[in-house]
Amino acid sequence: MRPATSAAPPTADEAELGRFVVDHPGLLVLTGAGMSTGSGIPAYRDADGQWLRRDPILFQDFMASALVRRRYWARSYFGWRLMQQARPNAAHRALARLEQLGRLSLLVTQNVDGLHATAGSSLLVELHGRLARVRCLQCGAGCDRDEVQARLEALNPDWHPEVLGYNPDGDAELDASAYPGFRVAECTVCGGPLKPDVVFFGEPVPQTRAQAVAEAIARSSAVLVVGSSLVVMSGYRIVRQAAAAGLPIAAINDGRTRADELLQFKLGGDCVGVLERIGAQIDGAAAA
Repeated sequence: MRPATSAAPPTADEAELGRFVVDHPGLLVLTGAGMSTGSGIPAYRDADGQWLRRDPILFQDFMASALVRRRYWARSYFGWRLMQQARPNAAHRALARLEQLGRLSLLVTQNVDGLHATAGSSLLVELHGRLARVRCLQCGAGCDRDEVQARLEALNPDWHPEVLGYNPDGDAELDASAYPGFRVAECTVCGGPLKPDVVFFGEPVPQTRAQAVAEAIARSSAVLVVGSSLVVMSGYRIVRQAAAAGLPIAAINDGRTRADELLQFKLGGDCVGVLERIGAQIDGAAAA
């Protein structure tokens, strides 16, 4: 396979994208952070695939260090408030409507914000999990993130550091001096450490999810990538599997993707507006 940067795919307009969706009723859609920027959740990367903010916490570091876990939960204490306020946008609703019309084989998202499910999508694999769930690393007990937030607020009534900015996935930027005063909530069952039920960088995607995607590729007619640079291997792997199966692949994304040489075409611009208009076009055709 050629390097991902070796060839730019042909560009397309919305009319061609509309024909692509109409011509491939068994469509597998893969979404990334660009889907949720219209809901107020920041993106990870710029148009060249470079990080816009600091590097994320690695799974191995989170597991090995109580200090790293405290820093994560301190940042999440503020970042979760942003996630709570986020609501599905027109693109989330358009994909949910395409599912209702029987146009999708599966919707796979790399996002952990839960907005696709809130919008009504049910043929859904949340590849990296969902921030709204938390589990204990010691006994495996689960609980809701809102419950953990309430406990964190009770543990830290006088902790009010300055928030320097917000990052993707329910994370906030704080000054290093803020962390020592923060108290972390523990599992109410066994007292063990808690982890959001999401896949961290360096952590493998659960096999059940990977298998569900592989089975969907086998029954799909095409793949549409929305709002993802595909820099993360879990998303790029899906596109490579689809290409190996001979499926046509298109993308809506501003800037380069890691899989540009595998795309039949790519459409730039705001994926929210594009999907809203394509969805309305297909919905109107179905009603005619």
